Amino acid sequence: MARARVLRRSRRTLLYVLLIAGALLMMAPFFWMLVTSLKTRAEVFGAPPLSLPSGPHWENYVRMWNALPGVTFGTFFLNSLKLALLNTGGQLLTCSMAAYAFATMQFRFKGPLFGLLLATLIIPYQVVLVPNFVLWRSLPNPLSASGSFYGTQEPLWLGAWLGGAFGTFLLRQFFLAIPLELADAARVDGANPWQIFWRIYVPLARPALATLAIFTFMWSWNDLLSPLIYLRTLDQYTTTVGLAFFQGQFVGKWPEMMAGAMVSLAPMIILFVVAQQYFVRGIALSGLKG
Repeated sequence: MARARVLRRSRRTLLYVLLIAGALLMMAPFFWMLVTSLKTRAEVFGAPPLSLPSGPHWENYVRMWNALPGVTFGTFFLNSLKLALLNTGGQLLTCSMAAYAFATMQFRFKGPLFGLLLATLIIPYQVVLVPNFVLWRSLPNPLSASGSFYGTQEPLWLGAWLGGAFGTFLLRQFFLAIPLELADAARVDGANPWQIFWRIYVPLARPALATLAIFTFMWSWNDLLSPLIYLRTLDQYTTTVGLAFFQGQFVGKWPEMMAGAMVSLAPMIILFVVAQQYFVRGIALSGLKG
């Protein structure tokens, strides 16, 4: 028994060592980005990559913030935050409603419709990029003086309020795990389907909703291609497009570029730390675990 206990502890210790080593290896690019953003250019090219700077050079962030003429990095940051919040809110509302219908209601062609919805997941985004652009450009936009969606931010968030296959599938899997007896009891008390959805299913689905919110926020925040296609003026661009401009503005100036990358990455880190508990639980309970 003592030998088996020692062997089990040795295996566990070896597993922890391997996991810690793997975590440090994956964190190395982030550490390099952080220390590089606080170095001078001489230290970047004259010292080892992960060496500590001589001191925190916060002036790199100041130069990065005011790099482009006529606009600050804060404008890009607010644009990204606006689009990410609108996309996240739209996906949470519409996908939860569609998932509730597919999970609890009975209607004609329910199975084929859900299968057709899932089939859209296998279509690459690049395939529908041009058709979507042609569609948005041909539609009239009453909110724009030009009368077109092209050159405005509406095409970057309006589609999120029309539902999505991934969010619907994720929430449906979670709703299927909720006992139907809860809805039956509420129905006996006189609750209609809308009240059952808002008062029973939505509160119980907070982990899955948090998971979908993180995925949607990250996708919208990191999107580069769509803003480049639909937007035309500098004050409408997002952080990803701003960082792309910095590559031309700061050629060889790695501290300023890494400072911009750190500012762009900060919301992702904060979001994951705040919602980590719900995120892990939502992945485990919605049938997406590997």
